[in-house]
Amino acid sequence: MNMLSQKFVEKMQACKLCPRNCGVNRQQGVLGYCRNDHQLHLASITLHKGEEPVLSGPDGLCNVFFAHCNLQCSYCQNHQISRNDILLAGEQWSLAAATRQIGRMLASGIRHVGFVSPSHMVAQMVAMVEALRQEGWKPVIVYNSNGYDKVETLRQLEGLVDIYLPDCKYMDARLATELSGAPDYPQVAAAALREMYRQMGPVLHMDDDRDDDDLALRGMMVRHLVLPGQVANSLQVLRFLARELSPKLTLSLMAQYRPIAAVARHPQLGRRVTEEEYEAVLQEMEELGFTEGFVQELAGADCYLPDFSRDSPFEP
Repeated sequence: MNMLSQKFVEKMQACKLCPRNCGVNRQQGVLGYCRNDHQLHLASITLHKGEEPVLSGPDGLCNVFFAHCNLQCSYCQNHQISRNDILLAGEQWSLAAATRQIGRMLASGIRHVGFVSPSHMVAQMVAMVEALRQEGWKPVIVYNSNGYDKVETLRQLEGLVDIYLPDCKYMDARLATELSGAPDYPQVAAAALREMYRQMGPVLHMDDDRDDDDLALRGMMVRHLVLPGQVANSLQVLRFLARELSPKLTLSLMAQYRPIAAVARHPQLGRRVTEEEYEAVLQEMEELGFTEGFVQELAGADCYLPDFSRDSPFEP
């Protein structure tokens, strides 16, 4: 085990890797908020032709989905694996087996490895990256988080992560409390995104050496999912990103919200985003000067709902 992964493993003895700051000894099997111990619990290692073409390219990327999450969003499309009140989805992997599986996908020509919901599993993620490098693989590492990350942890990832792909879900503490159980999300995410921005800056660096690929190699892209009935929150998020970071930042504005059974009767979340709501957010994005990134069409709601009961969750 390398020095960096060993450092993170030691931190799990009184785990404060994420903003929940549980302080439990995961090494001895004590479970905190995320209900994960020190083992490698993976819900899926899968090919994913994702929302941003510069990350997945024509062949897709290898996405590693961790079990459970340090946010509990009531509307989560990954609820089959993210809920902390269910048994650990997927299975417990050995580091060697996970490395072999990822290696097989890299051998097919895939260049990016994304770690999804890594905030509570940073020690395991770092160990996997180190193991891949020891095997001679040097993929582009994508840190795909919900934005509820700890600055201290992110600082220790500098140089290991190539691309940060965080959400910026809320700048409304009331909404963050109601929908995700995290009243401090706005300030925590703001600090985390500032740290990612410090490491990467506003420019998403592309691979200029290959004419056949238009793939990102390094930088930062921020996702925001527009929620039905919550246009005001989306406007706050965009204003924060423009004023506190930069309008030169690469955005991924997402319209793929689709209600799951748990929120079917919710007065707002029980429906999809309307064209009028989405247009209001798009107009604000343009007025703030954002020009880089991706904007989903409303039909995206029909394209990205996974089923983790299958070996290939994202196949239609």
